[in-house]
Amino acid sequence: MAQPSFLHKPTASIFTSAPSPFCFLLFLLTLCTLGLYTLHHRHLQPTTPPSKTALHFHRTFLSLATNATLSAYLRHLTLHPHLAGTPPSLQTAQYVHSHFSNLGLPTHVNDYSALLSYPSHSCLTVHFANGTAHSLPLGEPGLKRNDGVVSPYHAYSPSGSAAGYAVFVNYGRQEDYATLEARGVSVEKAVVVARRGEMSRYAVVEKAAEKGAAAVVMYTEAAVRGGVERGTVMGGLGDPVTPGWAGVEGGERLGLDDSDVSRRFPKIPSMPVSVATAEVILRSLEGTRVPLEWRATLKSKVGSGVGPGPTLLNFTYQGEKKIASIRNVFAVIRGSEEPDRFVLLGNHRDAWTYGAVDPNSGTAALLDIARRYALLMRLGWKPRRTVILCSWDAEEFGMIGSTEWVEQNLVNLGSKAVAYLNVDCAVQGSGFYATATPQLDNLLLEVTKKVRDPESEGMKVFNKWITTDKGMNILRFSGADSDFAPFLYHAGVPSSDLYYGRDFPVYHTSFDSYDWMINYGDPLFQRHVAIAGVWGLLALHLADDPVLPLNYLSYAAQLQEYTIVLSNLLEGSISLHPITASIQEFVVAAKEAEEDAKKLREQETLGGISDLKKRMLNDRLLFAERGFLDAEGLQGRGWFKHLVYGPPSEPDGKLVFFPGIVDAVSRSRRMNRTEGDAVIQHEIWRVARAIQRAGYALKGGLT
Repeated sequence: MAQPSFLHKPTASIFTSAPSPFCFLLFLLTLCTLGLYTLHHRHLQPTTPPSKTALHFHRTFLSLATNATLSAYLRHLTLHPHLAGTPPSLQTAQYVHSHFSNLGLPTHVNDYSALLSYPSHSCLTVHFANGTAHSLPLGEPGLKRNDGVVSPYHAYSPSGSAAGYAVFVNYGRQEDYATLEARGVSVEKAVVVARRGEMSRYAVVEKAAEKGAAAVVMYTEAAVRGGVERGTVMGGLGDPVTPGWAGVEGGERLGLDDSDVSRRFPKIPSMPVSVATAEVILRSLEGTRVPLEWRATLKSKVGSGVGPGPTLLNFTYQGEKKIASIRNVFAVIRGSEEPDRFVLLGNHRDAWTYGAVDPNSGTAALLDIARRYALLMRLGWKPRRTVILCSWDAEEFGMIGSTEWVEQNLVNLGSKAVAYLNVDCAVQGSGFYATATPQLDNLLLEVTKKVRDPESEGMKVFNKWITTDKGMNILRFSGADSDFAPFLYHAGVPSSDLYYGRDFPVYHTSFDSYDWMINYGDPLFQRHVAIAGVWGLLALHLADDPVLPLNYLSYAAQLQEYTIVLSNLLEGSISLHPITASIQEFVVAAKEAEEDAKKLREQETLGGISDLKKRMLNDRLLFAERGFLDAEGLQGRGWFKHLVYGPPSEPDGKLVFFPGIVDAVSRSRRMNRTEGDAVIQHEIWRVARAIQRAGYALKGGLT
């Protein structure tokens, strides 16, 4: 496949010049020899003294890493595009299944039938003021018809045609339309052009429809030149025709005309284009001048105005929605003492194109963790709790594979899941990033102190992290953009998401390939080794530690910070006392739980702790996160149950927590002051009760 010249430049973060082909080949050959030895090491039958501790196995796990093995996994996974619901995607599932099975791990699959969406035809013609017209390129350079790469499109976009003047709407937010309206610009019956920002594609298209637009053209400024970002424009998560239940064979499915299904899809069509194609349109626009605040962040070339016109766009998109088979693959390592407690590691496998970064850098790490766990088992390791390795399908369409499985196993997950550890785009570039629910903070910090940093000789991930991320900022969940979403937002399972680098330029394009990874993302696969080390070691602690390493004092501190931020934003007669009072109770419960955990750990070292005491405390730590769930869920979006973390209906950069309160603030702007304050106050009470429930769970007794 022909690639743009930038793909052959060296990465600035590791090398000052690209490694020569000979040196790199020699390096890979050497590592491959080591990797093959490790891969076949499972045939050895070592004798393992019973005195080996969990700590010994944790250290051994880190020592078993090989760069070449990870490289080989990624190379195989990215040989062909593997869009969900297609034969190549099934082949990738079979590869993962065979890998798990050949390691001797108990392996099984779960198949679902889900509504997916594929393109049939798209066309965009531009008519300039001088009377000339051109058909704009919608594909990507270097692709051939037999490459198997799907044409750029928006999954679940309705089919349709539109002709209208072009209008630039910046990011397509409410504030952007307000800016246009204040300048007398209407988008009624226009084809709007929007650049990608923090809003979901669905939200951008729905907002345009609300404002009267006929169609949406979307582009990504950060994309590599010529690259086009594919993606879904469906609202919500999971199979749209089985909302709230799993799409199992023979199960109930709603019709496409059912209101619960149709509201998941935008009302007007949309399509993605490259920066170059967008600029052809934007540079030709006249009318009201582009606002200075928009220009300040623009990286693309625009003309003097935002429109409407004088450029006219003829827009056509035809797509097909159809039921397709998807497959999740699992490897299960049964716990020796608490087999009914589950530690889950998950990554999705499907990709819009080749998927070297998204998601198969994470898939390669998952396969390597499986290999290392299998070796530990042959050395005598038996996890205390059950470890489940999860390979999801159809994530790109809306977290469908993971959501269907969570919905099918909701009761067991709610009563037995310890944590869900997600890795999606494991290696995007430089710098370690972690998102987690707060009770995992301390464990995450301790684990990163044990894993070598891939970018600084002689340092651990923790040391580099603390110096480059302003005191090591652990991010919190606020979006629904990967497979952690159903576990946290619907099932209330403590979750994390790990990755190196952010905002890589080949996101969802045909250039997300193995070649890009070895030239830019991670030439020597050192970051892959690091992310697999942190991910796998987190799971080992959660699976092996007699007392679960979940510390809710971090959660309490985070909730207190949220209240301070909220108090500075709310006005009028609204009272935060219900939340502050609940947090005070939660702090007391968190302190008691941590003191009890400390005592039990001390007793554990002396050998005088009963299994019942450990089980009782671990249950308190396990169920506390479930307390933040509300049976009714968020208003208008009842599937999202978590009241502390979740995606708000309209993103607000000031608040990335308490999504129900954020939604209430948005709704209140369309009400009078008294009604608006009452709506917000009710959501405050709901959050307060959720925090109270979590505190009760931590205490473990009845009131």
